[in-house]
Amino acid sequence: MKYQPIDKIYFCNYVLIICLSSLFLSCHQHQEKQKKVFTYNETSGITTLDPAFAKNQSVMWAVHQLYNTLVEVDSNLHIVPSLAKKWEISDDKKTYTFYLRDDVFFHDNIAFENGKGRKMNAADVVYSLQRIMDKQTASSGAWIFNNRVDSVEPFKAINDTIFQLKLLKTFQPILGILSMQYCSIVPKEVVEKFGKDFRSNPCGTGAFKFYKWQEGQALILHKNENYWEKDNAGKALPKLDAIKITFFDNKATEFLQFRQGNLSFINDIDASFKDEVLTKAGELRKEWSDKLILNKHAYLNTEYLGILMDTNNALVKKSPLKIKAVRQAINYAINRKQLMMYMRNSIGSAAESGFVPYGLPSNNAEMVKGYEYNTTKAKQLLQQAGYNKQFGTIKLLTIPVYADVVSFIAKQCEDVGIIIEVEVVKKSLLLEQTAKSEALFFRGSWIADYPDAENYLAVFYSKNPAPPNYTRYKNLAYDKLYEQAINETNDSIKFALYRAMDKIIVEDAPIVPIWYDMVIQLVNKRVKGLLPNALNLLELRRVDID
Repeated sequence: MKYQPIDKIYFCNYVLIICLSSLFLSCHQHQEKQKKVFTYNETSGITTLDPAFAKNQSVMWAVHQLYNTLVEVDSNLHIVPSLAKKWEISDDKKTYTFYLRDDVFFHDNIAFENGKGRKMNAADVVYSLQRIMDKQTASSGAWIFNNRVDSVEPFKAINDTIFQLKLLKTFQPILGILSMQYCSIVPKEVVEKFGKDFRSNPCGTGAFKFYKWQEGQALILHKNENYWEKDNAGKALPKLDAIKITFFDNKATEFLQFRQGNLSFINDIDASFKDEVLTKAGELRKEWSDKLILNKHAYLNTEYLGILMDTNNALVKKSPLKIKAVRQAINYAINRKQLMMYMRNSIGSAAESGFVPYGLPSNNAEMVKGYEYNTTKAKQLLQQAGYNKQFGTIKLLTIPVYADVVSFIAKQCEDVGIIIEVEVVKKSLLLEQTAKSEALFFRGSWIADYPDAENYLAVFYSKNPAPPNYTRYKNLAYDKLYEQAINETNDSIKFALYRAMDKIIVEDAPIVPIWYDMVIQLVNKRVKGLLPNALNLLELRRVDID
C-alpha cells in the first residue's frame, strides 16, 4: 500500500479531538472522585432486601438504608419519631394513634403511575404491618405481633395521615417492636407487581434508593434526592451520594481491601488480624493510630450456646443435656474472662450474669448473678448427675467464624470430663436446624431488636415459636412472670419481674451465656459522623466523607 502523508489540517483537528477527549475524561474522572461513596463489605452476603425477612444483621443494615419505620431508636436508646410525627396512647394502654408526616414519598418505581414515587399514607402502614402477619408472606418476623395485637382490627387508617394500632392486651414494648426493620413501610403496588422478586426490587421511603444488585458481587444504593429528613442545620439528608456493598467472603480479603482504602470501614475484624491491630486490652496499637480510627462501644447482643429443651424430642431424650446439673456444669467449666482476653482481645464483657446484656435500664446484667469459672463446682455437679464417659460425645454446632471460640470452650469442658465434638456448618444450615428443632447444642447470638429486656426474655416464653424460642424452653412459672411483666406499667415493678425471669434462666440453664458484645469498627479517616449505635444498626444518613 502506498504511503499517504497526513493532511496538516486533518492532523491538527485529530490532535485537538484527542486533547479535548482527554480533558473531558480527566474532568469526568475528577467528578467521579468527588462522589461521596461509602463502601463496606458483607462476608456473609445478603439474601434479600425485603424487610419482611430482615432477621439478620446483613439484611437489617441494607434494609435500614432503603426504608423507614413509624418510630426509631436514637443513640440514647429512646424511641423517637420517624414517619410518625407524634403519637397518643389511650387510657387503657391498648390503642396507639399515630400522626404521620405528609411530606414523605416512596422512591420512583415502574409500579407507580408515570414511574414517579407517590406520597406515603396511613393505608401503606396498615398494608405493611398486615403483610408481616399474613401467612402467605411467611415473614420471619410474624412472631412480633403474635398474641399482642387485636384479633379483629389490629391496624386501621383513620385517614391519610392518622394510623391506629389496637392491642389485644397491654404490651409496653410495642413502640420498640414498631421500630424494628420488619415494620418498615412498603408500597402495595410495588410488592404486588414484583411478588417474590420484591426481594431484589425494593422500594421504600429511606435515605437511599435501590440502583443495582449483582448478587455475590456488589449492591449499589444511590442517594434519594427527595428524602424528607434534614440535619440539625436544616440541610437535606443524606450527605453521601451512594453506598456500595461488596461481598468478599474472606475476612483476610476484607481487611486487605480496607488497608488499601477500598472500604470505608470494617465491622469487627478476624481473629487472625486482631493481634496485629489491637493490644490484648483491646486498644489500638501505636503503629495504626495515624492510619485509622478505632470505634468501640457496647451494643445489645448476647453470644451464647443454646440447648434444646423439648423433652419430647428424640435428640433430647437420649442426651445428657436433658439433666440440669450437666447444663450447669458446662456453665461453670468455662473461663469466660480468659476467653475474652485471648480469643477476643477484650472486645466485649464476660457473660457472668443472665441472658440480658449490659446497657438496658432494667440493670439485669448488674443485678443477676450468673456463672463464674469454677471447675470444682462443675465436677461436683457432674458427679451429682451421675455423668461419666458412657454418655458419649456431645455434638456442638457452630458456623466457621466462631469455630476457634467454640473449640476453646470444648477444650475447657473436656478438662472437667465433658467430651464435646465441634461440628462447623454453614450459617444457613444452622438457622434451618435450630428453627426445626434439629440442633441439640448450638452456638447462637441474640441481637436486640428494640431496647427493652423483654426482647431477650421473650426468647424463652413457651408460647413463642422459633424464632425466637430456639431452645423450646417451657416453664410455667416463667411464663406467668413474663405475662405479668408485659402488662405492667410501673417500671420498677416491671424491671424486678425481668430480673426474676433472668434468674430462672440462670438456674435452669437452657443456655450458656458466653459474652455480652461490643462493636469494634475500624474506620477510614476520611469518614465523618459514623456514630455508635447500641443496636449496632449501620446509620449512614448523617455520614459524610472528606
